[in-house]
Amino acid sequence: MDDWVIWLILAVVLGIAEIFTLTTALGLLGGAALFAGLAAVIGLPVPLQLLVFTGALAAGVVVVRPIARRQLRQTPSKQRFGIQALVGKPAYVVREVTGRDGRVQIGGEEWSARAYDETLVIPAGAVVDVIEIEGATALVYPRE
Repeated sequence: MDDWVIWLILAVVLGIAEIFTLTTALGLLGGAALFAGLAAVIGLPVPLQLLVFTGALAAGVVVVRPIARRQLRQTPSKQRFGIQALVGKPAYVVREVTGRDGRVQIGGEEWSARAYDETLVIPAGAVVDVIEIEGATALVYPRE
């Protein structure tokens, strides 16, 4: 069997494995195997094919690693959705809020609420910030 066929089979196997693992490592190995296969097609000997494989793998790591690190640095708070997206939003007190109960309006919807600091009593008409959501209850704190 020709060398290029072996490299191609290795690249395909690693590519399929990458689809199931989503680790990027196997994809980089598969891409490097493709380059080594191209080296085999043009007739380079096996030691040079291994050198091409190693060089392509190193180049892949150098190019892909900064991109992956940039993606990992993005904070998930930028992508909040659902009820967690309400945290930090302003709310309007509809019914007096105490440490036990109350009602606020957040973005057009009325929510049950409690004061984040249980000693506070927040009068109706005040503007508060949503600090946390517990189930269907917003924990709020008055704006200063």
